[in-house]
Amino acid sequence: MKFSAKEIAGFLKGEIIGDPNVEVSDFAKIEEGKPATITFLANPKYTHFIYETKSDIVLVNNDFEPEQAIRATLIKVPNAYTALASLLEMATNAAPKKSGVEEMSFIAPSATTGQDIYVGAFAYIGEKAEIGDGSKVYPQAYVGDNVKIGKNTTIYSGVKIYQGCVVGDNCILHSGAVIGADGFGFSNEDGVYHKIPQMGNVIIEDDVEIGANTTIDRAVMGSTIIRRGVKLDNLIQIAHNCEVGKHTAMAAQVGVAGSSKIGENCVLGGQAGIGGHISIGNNVRVGAQAGIISNTKDGAEIIGTPAFPVKNYFRSSIIIQKLPDMYKQLSNLEREVERLKKQLNEK
Repeated sequence: MKFSAKEIAGFLKGEIIGDPNVEVSDFAKIEEGKPATITFLANPKYTHFIYETKSDIVLVNNDFEPEQAIRATLIKVPNAYTALASLLEMATNAAPKKSGVEEMSFIAPSATTGQDIYVGAFAYIGEKAEIGDGSKVYPQAYVGDNVKIGKNTTIYSGVKIYQGCVVGDNCILHSGAVIGADGFGFSNEDGVYHKIPQMGNVIIEDDVEIGANTTIDRAVMGSTIIRRGVKLDNLIQIAHNCEVGKHTAMAAQVGVAGSSKIGENCVLGGQAGIGGHISIGNNVRVGAQAGIISNTKDGAEIIGTPAFPVKNYFRSSIIIQKLPDMYKQLSNLEREVERLKKQLNEK
């Protein structure tokens, strides 16, 4: 489908600078722009591309002022990146939707399925499971016994949801995600590990997205809880009895040990590690590869291993670079002190 700049600006409530009748039918990166595509400029580092891009329409922030002529038509909006997301969502919603139950899938007789669902070939839905209206279970996904899945949730191929777990409305679980595997619970007696049965479950609230090959372990007792609006990247490990607060986001390879609590609106960089039985406050920012071994207050910004405040970390990193010179200076001072002491002793 083709859309004109006028139609797009109307949808986004944006201001057109250029030809309102130019039409586009696809998206492109600003540095790889092609005719009949729309792109965006949000990061100032990419500003130089706007003067040479071949895309016909560029979304820009309201405060953007060109320094030279631009061939493309501009649409000014409050936030270009958010506007692009709205257009991508509109395009996705306009695409044909899968529906119905494909042959060679299995739905247990006691399972309950809502209206307008999709179940792909070789998907398995267990006894007394519940699938809400409009939800999609793609081929080779596994939905265990007594699992509850809400409305308009997407379970992609290869997802495994163990028995008794709960997934809310409008969630997305990407391929390879495992929800409800046993937590890492063992007791050691005389050097032998004995498994502790994991009797709880996992509860995922509404509007959560879970990346590919991310794992969330079931609780020993009670529930491991992922609150509303959480966004988890690929290859994340959430251990048993953890709780992740509303609208928190984690980048790839974050690891959270058992019984830790992470607050609301937090951001964790890639490969950050959270120790067990730790509480992270609300609105905390954790840098990539940080190792957190103690409780963290609301609003903290931390980095490093073990993690400590960002400002102190950067001050320390500057000092570390100077350590070779400081070592030389210290050695010279030691020699000078020894020389002076020797002179004093000779008197």
